[in-house]
Amino acid sequence: MTGTEKIEEASEARKPNETDVLVVGSGIAGCSAALAAARAGASVLVVTKATRPESAATHWAQGGIAVTRDAPESLRSDVMTASANTANPTAIDVLVENAGEAVADVLIDTLGISFDREGDKFDYGKEAAHSEPRILHVDASTGQHILGPFCSYLDSHPRVTMLEDTAALSLLTHEGRVHGATLERDGKTWATIAGTTILATGGIGALYGTTTNPGSATGDGIAMAALAGAETEDMAYVQFHPTAYAGDDLFLVSEAVRGEGAVLRNADGERFMPGYHPEAELAPRDVVARAVQRERDVTGEVTLDTTPLDFSGTFPDLAEKCDERSVPHDSIPVAPSEHFLCGGIAVDDRGRTTLDRLFAVGECARTGVHGANRLASTSLLEGLVWGLRAGESAVGFDADSSALEMPTALNSDPALPPEFARDKFVRLQRVMDECVGLSRNQTDLRRATSALRRLKGEVDAYVRTRTSRELYELRNASIVALLVARDALDAEPVGCHHVEEVDAD
Repeated sequence: MTGTEKIEEASEARKPNETDVLVVGSGIAGCSAALAAARAGASVLVVTKATRPESAATHWAQGGIAVTRDAPESLRSDVMTASANTANPTAIDVLVENAGEAVADVLIDTLGISFDREGDKFDYGKEAAHSEPRILHVDASTGQHILGPFCSYLDSHPRVTMLEDTAALSLLTHEGRVHGATLERDGKTWATIAGTTILATGGIGALYGTTTNPGSATGDGIAMAALAGAETEDMAYVQFHPTAYAGDDLFLVSEAVRGEGAVLRNADGERFMPGYHPEAELAPRDVVARAVQRERDVTGEVTLDTTPLDFSGTFPDLAEKCDERSVPHDSIPVAPSEHFLCGGIAVDDRGRTTLDRLFAVGECARTGVHGANRLASTSLLEGLVWGLRAGESAVGFDADSSALEMPTALNSDPALPPEFARDKFVRLQRVMDECVGLSRNQTDLRRATSALRRLKGEVDAYVRTRTSRELYELRNASIVALLVARDALDAEPVGCHHVEEVDAD
């Protein structure tokens, strides 16, 4: 039975729909939460905007997943150092102490992921700011090799229903407790009541003009949680990846390529990174990203020189992407691009938010493990570890709609102007790119806050009278953009939140 058939059958049996655990999002964090909850005996409904798996951020992840190997203290130290010493030590402990068991249990034993090997041993990769090779990977397309099998496994699980191309529009709340969400598919909306709700909606890349995220990354979970009263933290810390292809049809050039020996050169052919950091190309991401942008501004271009390695042999997937765009393998034009939100919905070590029965995992959650800057190849691991822990903790609560007033879909005047959502999104992206990008200053941040506040007001006027997915996505994006800009005004300027002085003139 397909996910659609199962949800339709449930709809007929129970009005409104009910489930023990509602998971919103189908990346590694959402799938891990669903797996853990189902293992504990719960009925689980997974809803996702994605058309699996290509539209989920996990599918786009290239480098791999960091593991401890035999040196947990080394990973602990690298995470803290990359964060500019701002990460939460307790959160790092949770990540490190659960990494080995989670990877072995889910990815290797349950899903049978065929990570690259050298002979009978894993071929561990090395990436920027890692002190040793510890990255499990499948070529440079690790995410898609994990997510496809994960979704297929859950599809066949008797306790899990997966429904794609389905958006969560808002959370159902009463007196500080979350009771599920209003969902939308094909223009139809309905309420799903849940014992617990787990948000795993990914990042905020769609708020920027260029991003390594899928276009669906509009910050939905963060916005819905904030509107319901949940706390957010560290929203200023937006990480930019230093090496995205700087041409049409953007793609990420994995950090693993630099880990294998590739170097960055400016338009004059100079290898410049040794002048910026002792670790050169393997410095923390925020350092490399700002250096790349500075050299692009001064010389006009930065390229990734892959001649020190067998690029096509080591990274055939990336070589194919270059071939499709007629890009020479030995000189790939690169530029920084929005990549990852280190902050998000504030959660504890089990993914619990500040609202009762609401959990958040993955990129939409702020666990504290990344601080002001994320270490490469820890996002999949964080999603896996916190997803499992949240799924386990979310079981055992009854779905109860007795205190709720069921929402109704709205469709009244004023009529939505043609291209309204698209035009507003372009305006939002322009503000974020110009004022809340890789480098910021207080003047631009205040300007962004004012502009985004006005934009949110315009969008809210229509949301109050109309129910549509694209309008709610725009609302969510405007809320999250405002949260980022406001937090950036006051946040400590460290890591990927780089604040520059501007002349008084």
